[in-house]
Formats: sequence, C-alpha cells, structure tokens
Amino acid sequence: SRIRSSEAERPRSTMMNADMDAVEAENQVELEEKTRLINQVLELQHTLEDLSARVDAVKEENLKLKSENQVLGQYIENLMSASSVFQTTDTKSKRK
Repeated sequence: SRIRSSEAERPRSTMMNADMDAVEAENQVELEEKTRLINQVLELQHTLEDLSARVDAVKEENLKLKSENQVLGQYIENLMSASSVFQTTDTKSKRK
C-alpha cells in the first residue's frame, strides 16, 4: 500500500509542478508587460516634458518678437510722420 500511495502521488505532484510552471510563466509574461508599459509611460513623460519646454521657449520667443514688432512699427510710424513724402497734402490750397 505504501508503494501505491507514492505512485499515486507522483502524477499529482507532476501536475502540480506543471501548473506551477504555467503560473510562473504567466507571471513572467505579466511582469514583462508591466515593465514594457512602465518604460513606455516614462518615455512618454520625457517626451511631454520636452514638448512642454519647447512650447515655453516658443512662447517666450513670440513675446520678444511681438515687442520688437511694436518698436519697429512705432519707429516706422515716426519716420513716416517726419517725412514730407507721407504728409497729407491739401489740394485746394495748392490750386490757389
């Protein structure tokens, strides 16, 4: 009877080992997938940080350009008002 019980236990323990191996393999796949997703999230975070920094730089450059355009616009307006070529002429007074 001793031999029979150990023979009966062998297939059961082999099945348990196979089940455990399957569970370990599944856990390994899940772990690899989680690792891949974490790496992807980190990469996307870095990309977002880079894009955010680029947007800030572009905003700053845009503000500088707006300011320069205002200065240039005022300068051109002053030049035009000081030049006789751009002065409005009164055609009635010239005919007299």
